[in-house]
Amino acid sequence: MTQRAATAHHDIALSVPRHWVTHADPEQAIALAARAPRRLASGFAPELVLRAVLVPGDPGQWRTRALVAPGSGLEQFEVEEIDGDDELSGRPVGYRRFGHRVGGVAVVCDQWVWVDDGVGVTFTGSVARADYADYADVFESIAATIEVTPVARPGSAPRGEGRS
Repeated sequence: MTQRAATAHHDIALSVPRHWVTHADPEQAIALAARAPRRLASGFAPELVLRAVLVPGDPGQWRTRALVAPGSGLEQFEVEEIDGDDELSGRPVGYRRFGHRVGGVAVVCDQWVWVDDGVGVTFTGSVARADYADYADVFESIAATIEVTPVARPGSAPRGEGRS
């Protein structure tokens, strides 16, 4: 099911599994978060988080910084794989897989970062390690559906321009 999210200057669309609960938190740059309606046998409900921020500088530098950003606040954070020069649906992306713990559950996250029309996009899919094989392709398929479209909103300055 296609979900739509909005930032000050862009609309974002992506496919989310039917019945997943969604919300946004613009103060945390979360354009859209989605969670499975119930926990799996592992005790963890799979979730998606799409963050979007304006990138005023070099998109390549932003992507590199986003990809190597530490997992602050994540218990037992460990990067398992990192590829700064990956591709997703024809767009250059950075990719990393990392693990951490939530309570007593080992969690694996797939994360893609890229810049699209001046918007830095970070998409993360998280699932219990025990369920990762069932969700890895799902997360990548969802990431491939993300579309960022610039829009002019009343009362907002165009990207790169200040308001007077």
